[in-house]
Amino acid sequence: MTPGPSRETILVVDDTASTLEVLQRSLSSQGYVAYVASDAAEAVRFLECTPVDLVVTDLKMPKVSGIDVVRHIRENHRDTEVMMVTGYATVESAVEAVKHGAAEYLAKPFTDEELFAAVRRVLDRKKERAIMLPPADRAPAECFGLLGTSPAMARVISSIRKATTTSATCLIVGESGSGKELVARAIHYHGPRAPAPFVPINCGGIPEGLLESELFGYVKGAFTGAHETRAGFFQTADGGTIFLDEISETSLGMQVKLLRVLQEKEVYMVGDSRPRRVDVRIIAATNKDLPGLIASRAFREELYYRINVVTIEVPPLRERGDDVLLLAGYFAQRFAGELGKPVPHFSDKAMDALMRYGWPGNVRELENVVQRMVVMVDGQSIDVPDLPQFMRFSAFQNGESPRTLAEVETEHIRKVCASAGGNRSRAAAILGIDRKTLREKLKRAGID
Repeated sequence: MTPGPSRETILVVDDTASTLEVLQRSLSSQGYVAYVASDAAEAVRFLECTPVDLVVTDLKMPKVSGIDVVRHIRENHRDTEVMMVTGYATVESAVEAVKHGAAEYLAKPFTDEELFAAVRRVLDRKKERAIMLPPADRAPAECFGLLGTSPAMARVISSIRKATTTSATCLIVGESGSGKELVARAIHYHGPRAPAPFVPINCGGIPEGLLESELFGYVKGAFTGAHETRAGFFQTADGGTIFLDEISETSLGMQVKLLRVLQEKEVYMVGDSRPRRVDVRIIAATNKDLPGLIASRAFREELYYRINVVTIEVPPLRERGDDVLLLAGYFAQRFAGELGKPVPHFSDKAMDALMRYGWPGNVRELENVVQRMVVMVDGQSIDVPDLPQFMRFSAFQNGESPRTLAEVETEHIRKVCASAGGNRSRAAAILGIDRKTLREKLKRAGID
């Protein structure tokens, strides 16, 4: 019997024929490929020629016990999980089974539901550990420089492929820290404009009074201090792509000037009376609700329709499933390499904590958290106590009294600052605000 490519395989080891038959039938009904072995020796011979995902073994068997089966599998079959079932359940036998590497311990008699739940837990953890493996040990999950195998990222990859075939204006929307600039770079460097410059601009990071001269340049004598003619970012990006990050932070007046560039393909340098032609693809990005800003007259509707030719929605990390573990493994390997340290591995409980956390700062926050752990952890294992405090279980967090919005915001800012290791620039980037705004919020909250 040859299993299909996506069906998980299980070997049941028990010296009772009726038990083998019942377990094989039950597991097969759930879509697993179930094999059987009547003793440890037969199981060992089977594993030498047929790899399986999971071995379910009885504890009490003649000659060689289930504990010995567990030890053999742990020391000879790295990619096979093992769980113990027994009708002679004791605390001592459970401790010994887990100590030697059993992922689950199930006492007879058990229901089908209890069996299925235990098997599913073991196989899910096996998948999670496979995701955390270094890239050299797993199938590639990178496309356009983006890591991810979730359906949400598959949609992003599909949209990037379409966007690379055109020079149409593109709008990338997504929460702060979700990877919008990486998507923009992927579009540029895999499209026909790849040999030309890619120029990223953070519209919210440049003071309004300087934004026009930075984008369009200025001529000598245009204003005090303009001692020479200087090209702007649009001229620098000629033939290539300009990435206008956080375009929602521009003023209505600047939006009119950007609209002219889109319509006429020309810019006016500050202090100049004649336009200059530019051949630039514009990719814009925002973490704001632009239709909502249009309704409140904070963003020009005609500019929105001009930049919204091709739209790509970048999902938040909390909607990317196992990509959290894939990215955590990638960052752990990268930072360990930079520090000359062995690549740490994450415990099952640490992986569960990473998956449960909401990641308000998205991929950028995950990167900061992993970097901090790689730097601070001395051993080769990262466990729950090594995680930031706000990611661990607290016995008091569920019964807390209601808090005001300001209190919740202050607590969230504290957590983000902690995850960024006190680096305010990183914290501001994760929160999607500038350093000045963060400084004001910290001051109001009395946070030093």
